[in-house]
Amino acid sequence: MLAELLTAGEVVVLSGAGISTESGIPDYRGPSGASRRHTPMTYQTFVGDPAARRRYWARSYVGWRAMTRAAPNSGHHAVARLQRRGLVAGVVTQNVDGLHQAGGARAVVELHGSLHHVICLSCGDSTSREELDRRLAEANPQFGARATAVNPDGDVELGDAEADGFQVVGCRACDGGVLKPDVVFFGETVPAGRVRECFALVERARLLLVLGSSLTVMSGRRFVLHAAKLGIPVAIVNQGPTRGDKYATLAVDAPLGTALPELVRLVDTRAAAAGSPEPI
Repeated sequence: MLAELLTAGEVVVLSGAGISTESGIPDYRGPSGASRRHTPMTYQTFVGDPAARRRYWARSYVGWRAMTRAAPNSGHHAVARLQRRGLVAGVVTQNVDGLHQAGGARAVVELHGSLHHVICLSCGDSTSREELDRRLAEANPQFGARATAVNPDGDVELGDAEADGFQVVGCRACDGGVLKPDVVFFGETVPAGRVRECFALVERARLLLVLGSSLTVMSGRRFVLHAAKLGIPVAIVNQGPTRGDKYATLAVDAPLGTALPELVRLVDTRAAAAGSPEPI
């Protein structure tokens, strides 16, 4: 049924943390259970508490190494293949890991930003995370904490004693401004222009395909509500129920690493039967 829905094309994908779990990055609320043990950093705490900000950067410094080792999985590659076939017109991801792009997807809208970039809260200067990582390594030559598991937002669990001695660096462009990952923290607002871009994608879609999101928070669920209001069909593939199920034409409860390659196989089989050429 899902393969049949996709064949009309003009599909917009809305992906969540569940598509990256098989790359070793846990989700907040799904089967990996990250929500039961991890409290994410809020924007208010990051900005207002220098000690908490230092501990965050210590955890993120360790977590960045685990994030850079994460590779796109079969689910990411499946989305890219559907896009190359011309069926997926756009990808909106709630993830900050960059794995859709690494898996070959193009023109991905990163709703919550990207861990691969860092911004200065004082002057707005943007730099790469790789550059910041080199600076942090130079400032903390004796720091030897190791990650046991990475959290969905790219940091890890560390004891306060490990993190309190970590040295944070400031912005080079304005000589000391506070640096922050270019991601939307809890309590922070997604840039309005980015939200408008996502709504516009949904409005042009024939189908909104939700992959690996429980749709618990309004940040992603609003696009499902918007599609339903406009009469645009919604299909959901996720492990476990979602808050968008009642709006869905079809909901598939399955791991994405298994379901999406099978979906691609079915789509390709239908295309071959219709004499459609293979995607590049």
